[in-house]
Amino acid sequence: MTTTTRFDLKMDAEDKNVIARAAALMGTTMAGFVRWAAKEKAQQLLERESRITLSRQDFTAFTAALERAFAPNEALRNAITQAGEKVRRV
Repeated sequence: MTTTTRFDLKMDAEDKNVIARAAALMGTTMAGFVRWAAKEKAQQLLERESRITLSRQDFTAFTAALERAFAPNEALRNAITQAGEKVRRV
């Protein structure tokens, strides 16, 4: 079951008219249109902000670090050993 909460919004008459016209074109209510538009914009923003963008130089350094030979340190070797003792493969 989803919980419904209330969100009040004040706007000037011109903004309301634009939104009302757009909602009518989509065949929905103003509230439905505002909900849809706000959610779409929020998702775009969250998606954009969750990406990491690297310069070409940073990307080259990052990929070079990934491609270098890896040698686990003592703490990792101990953790691998302990995990191997606790996990049984079937």
